[in-house]
Amino acid sequence: MNRSDFIKGMGLTTLGMMTLPNRILGQDDKPAAYQKDIVKKFVGASHRDLDKVKELLEEYPNLIYSSWDWGKGDFETGIGAGGHVGHKEMVNFLIDKGARPTLHVLTMLGKTDLVKPILKAYPQLINSLGPHGFTFLHHAQRGGEEAKELLAFFEEKGQTKTKVSLG
Repeated sequence: MNRSDFIKGMGLTTLGMMTLPNRILGQDDKPAAYQKDIVKKFVGASHRDLDKVKELLEEYPNLIYSSWDWGKGDFETGIGAGGHVGHKEMVNFLIDKGARPTLHVLTMLGKTDLVKPILKAYPQLINSLGPHGFTFLHHAQRGGEEAKELLAFFEEKGQTKTKVSLG
């Protein structure tokens, strides 16, 4: 074997090795992404329309994990949408279906026993933002009676803003 044949052979071998994991894991056959308008419709409905959300999830079950970018990286999931408007029935339905709750959503639900220990372990998260720049204070306000302990907690921590510009 001459040097030229060796180099060509190594190039093909390298290419094959690079694609092998995808072939083994079946990632070459990944399903098509949901159409943008379906994701936007789902996230939009998750603010207010439980029947529409149920209908969309029946047809597209993995919408539960989808997020919509409203612009400038303002990503929102269905559970995030229900969370920042205080729609507890929506949020609990989505959790029952497997949605991934965030600390902001758990704040709105008044899950003090979950939120406080995480913020104690990671105090820098207190300034993290939910969809559209809504703060923990906003989510605690939306949580009503169930979240009043967390509302007091965030006020004690000095939070005064309910929304921060993502601009």
